[in-house]
Amino acid sequence: MNLHTLNFWAVLTAAFSAFLVGGLWYSPVLFANAWKRANGFTSELPSAGARIFGFSFLLSLVMAFNLAMFLNDPKTTTAWGATAGFLAGFGWAATGIAIISLFERKPASYVLINGGYLTVALTVMGLILGAWR
Repeated sequence: MNLHTLNFWAVLTAAFSAFLVGGLWYSPVLFANAWKRANGFTSELPSAGARIFGFSFLLSLVMAFNLAMFLNDPKTTTAWGATAGFLAGFGWAATGIAIISLFERKPASYVLINGGYLTVALTVMGLILGAWR
């Protein structure tokens, strides 16, 4: 674990990118209504508030740091960063959500929306981390 070769600005930017992707992904422009239906929400949700956004950013920072440590190699390229992010998003996060949703009896749309978000967010994170070495 060599923290000296880690680009902390890239980690911070990658974490922030999850907010940008999530803001669009869960907006009315894309999947807000489908996400509400998949979760069984029948009324308008209250604003998330600063506490939820703060913890979400902290957790995004942990995700970005974790991925950065996997990619912390001089041979890492933009393509490999994006590929590793995709593999982490689809292979670990989305499939993990799918397993849990089976037991929670959630619809496939729940898995596709939330797993899709994590797959795209981690792919973008990996792209940033791979490009900004």
